[in-house]
Amino acid sequence: MGFVELLLVAVGVSMDACAVSICRGLGMRRLNLRTAAVLALFFGGFQALMPLIGWALGSQFMGLIAPVDHWVAFVLLAFIGGKMLWEALHDDEEECDCADASRIDLREFLVLAVATSIDALAVGISFAALSVDIVPAVSLIGLTTFAFSFAGVAVGHFFGARFERPASVVGGVVLVLLGLKILLEHLGVLAL
Repeated sequence: MGFVELLLVAVGVSMDACAVSICRGLGMRRLNLRTAAVLALFFGGFQALMPLIGWALGSQFMGLIAPVDHWVAFVLLAFIGGKMLWEALHDDEEECDCADASRIDLREFLVLAVATSIDALAVGISFAALSVDIVPAVSLIGLTTFAFSFAGVAVGHFFGARFERPASVVGGVVLVLLGLKILLEHLGVLAL
């Protein structure tokens, strides 16, 4: 998996965190950069940690996974992307509970970070199946998520909720297409 594909995965998995960050920014009367940075650190850290855990688990079972690794990667990425698309297109407009959104609540940030990064665990399993160099991959995911989350707070503050749904749609489409690309390459349909 090359840099462009890793960057697309990083962007895709960071969209949930970005959407939550936008919601957080909606409740800020004044943009609080400190709160944005702490939230982005939580999101970036957990988005990097979860694929690392998934990769470690997947690596333990590579003997079983190797013959079908391209199918595993496709199914996991398509499932994650499809779930993001479904939620973006079918969920009712969610009300953000953004009372006192400028306040730093570490317990809340931890819960949000875990909730938005669970899908990245499956991405880590895909990385093991594809023999991806894990350190650069999780570093890129963590940095990308940090940047998108920090920017998400600012976007939410300045522009409101209109970008939350499109961000999830873009992330879902990217992950589904990347999974399809991996499958087609391994089946010999697409030669890149």
